[in-house]
Amino acid sequence: MTSGTSGPPAGAAHSRRGPGSAVAVVTGAAGGLGQVIAARLHEQGYRVALTDLSGERAERAASALDPSGGTAVGLCLDVRIKADFERVRDAITARWGEVHVLVNNAGVSKAEPLMDITPESFSSVVSTNLDGAFFGSQVFGAYFAGRGHGRIVNVASLAGQNGGTATGAHYAAAKGGVATLTKVFARDLADRGVTVNAVSPGPLDVPAVYEIVGPERIEGMKENIPVGDLLSPRFVADAVALLAAEHAGSVTGACWDVNGGLYMR
Repeated sequence: MTSGTSGPPAGAAHSRRGPGSAVAVVTGAAGGLGQVIAARLHEQGYRVALTDLSGERAERAASALDPSGGTAVGLCLDVRIKADFERVRDAITARWGEVHVLVNNAGVSKAEPLMDITPESFSSVVSTNLDGAFFGSQVFGAYFAGRGHGRIVNVASLAGQNGGTATGAHYAAAKGGVATLTKVFARDLADRGVTVNAVSPGPLDVPAVYEIVGPERIEGMKENIPVGDLLSPRFVADAVALLAAEHAGSVTGACWDVNGGLYMR
């Protein structure tokens, strides 16, 4: 991708969505927040490709939305591998003709003490959270730019903004990188009809938070959140859907915070 171009390449199709024709790819969609995002987009009429490291789990999640496979499909995707994004792009365009939205949601966290994080653990967490956002934005960003229209929404994190280590310093570092990559891709792709934004959640009411924090500490966590409760994954999904909308072209390079008042700026 090269900055400074004035529009899509000569002869490129300027893709606009017809009624019921929008297609979205969501990474890490077999469970948790990714599954909620995929379900919300599907409710809004998108055809959705749910991708995950486990193709079997992705297929089950897709089948829960549409057993026929007409409007939801599950695919295996290792976000650490650029060629996997290219394979998914090609599979979905062959199936549904085009893609309009990419949601880079896939991530992994490990609650490890800062000084005990091994080089292998650091690389593994950063690769999934940061490399995945980079490769996804690179592959689909180029595809969208060639068509003259597209939406990329990255899932960042409060940890990447305030340096929180409850989910691991490697996770916080990677999510800080996701916020920066959002701006980098947004700047590069803005003049080609492609927006790139991020949503940055705090502690969500999802199983992973209960597993990391522990049931005995959840109430204490809620007390430390200004609004007094864990945060709604469905609202995060609504924010993603709004940034993914065709008429959302006025917003790019932004990071929308959903943290219950834990981090105000």
